[in-house]
Amino acid sequence: MPKLFLNVDHVATLREARKTIEPDPVQAALLAEKTGVQGITVHLREDRRHIQDRDVYRLRKEIKTVLNLEMAAVEEIIGIAKDVKPEFATFVPEKREEITTEGGLKVSSNKNHIKKAVNMLQEEGIIVSLFVDPDIDEIQACCDTEAKSIEINTGRYSEAKDPEEIDNEFEKISHSINHALDLGLKVNAGHGLDYRNIKKIAEIEGISEFNIGHNIIARAVFIGLEKAVKEMINLIK
Repeated sequence: MPKLFLNVDHVATLREARKTIEPDPVQAALLAEKTGVQGITVHLREDRRHIQDRDVYRLRKEIKTVLNLEMAAVEEIIGIAKDVKPEFATFVPEKREEITTEGGLKVSSNKNHIKKAVNMLQEEGIIVSLFVDPDIDEIQACCDTEAKSIEINTGRYSEAKDPEEIDNEFEKISHSINHALDLGLKVNAGHGLDYRNIKKIAEIEGISEFNIGHNIIARAVFIGLEKAVKEMINLIK
């Protein structure tokens, strides 16, 4: 069964709305671990709009599972990652004006830069994943960077409304996952997944981990984090 990694970014989003100390994303991570999540994901953005440096250092010290640090492949954040040493690092694209991550990395047109960043972290024993769209050419390019893992962007599938469009996006994801597995890559998936659309994706063989955050945190507002996490784990099962 794929593992569930909970992204606690939006616990920090609520905290930063008032620039106070609550709610605490580290406390949320610890509670989620007790409920059954097998990893914690946070995105340390360059603009620090939600997760702060101190959150990453505290998570590294306090969680009992594993830490996946989402990040742009830029010098400042790479330096923090080398100091923190999370088990996993996922390179994602960033735009200052975006609300959330828009699309996957353009690996094929930035291979040299990404390969250098991948090697810098993998030399520190950090497993690097690349967040990419379900595109065969981009997945092929990931191999040239020497990254060991990819995360398939499920955003378009999650946003699709028309049944035919949903099926088309699902087929792209399924085909891309199979291709990546044939190349020897570890495959994760995430972005926009929720309680309505996760079951179909979870049926695809070969996915190692799901990174899910916003929808679980949103549901937790009404039913509590423990119940929200358990519901998602049961759907993945």
